[in-house]
Amino acid sequence: LITTAISTIVGVIAVSIAQRINLLNKPILILIGCISLFFAALIYLFTQISRDEMGVYSTLIANILLFSIILLFILWGLWKKINVYDAFIEGFTTAIRIIPYLVAFLVGIAVFRTSGAMDILVNGIGYVVGLFGVDTSFVGALPTALMKSLSGSGANGLMIDTMKQYGADSFVGRMSCVARGASDTTFYILAVYFGSVGITKTRNAVTCGLIADFSGIIAAILISYLFFF
Repeated sequence: LITTAISTIVGVIAVSIAQRINLLNKPILILIGCISLFFAALIYLFTQISRDEMGVYSTLIANILLFSIILLFILWGLWKKINVYDAFIEGFTTAIRIIPYLVAFLVGIAVFRTSGAMDILVNGIGYVVGLFGVDTSFVGALPTALMKSLSGSGANGLMIDTMKQYGADSFVGRMSCVARGASDTTFYILAVYFGSVGITKTRNAVTCGLIADFSGIIAAILISYLFFF
């Protein structure tokens, strides 16, 4: 929740700068202030309780939020007098239309992962960080963090591999899980949504999305060291 909030705020700011949208107005500042206070309180709460209690409360909060979002969509549709079920079914026509874009994109991901390019990139980052005398324990979770911008299922696979290798309760295993939820599948989303409507010029979408993803990775590293190291 904390890392996702950070990456979301950074993404919104990046888009506002690229599109010259003024965020310095009262409603936006109040919203960002309330979100910041909520997560500041969350951080303070979690640093005051045990690790076992942290796991219970974080799972409970996440489940409540996810269920509330689903319920909100249904209630909003009913309030707007929209047949939610029919709207859901109509979405499958879009899914069929974007299959060619997804196939091409997933092939590219497979080539990137199996060619060893991911390992070279991660090892290079670890080497550079080590030159500055900084702890490199987080490097083991970087494959998950980097893959997340490309594919959610690929990030899931790498997260499971990381937990199998280092242990589910290890620092690297926990950080891999945090990094998995810290950002979004930017390239996958762009391929799906732009591909579905035939847009080829993405303008600032890729840059702003990657800025948000990068901030989410940095936040995941710092938050993981704060809670689990």
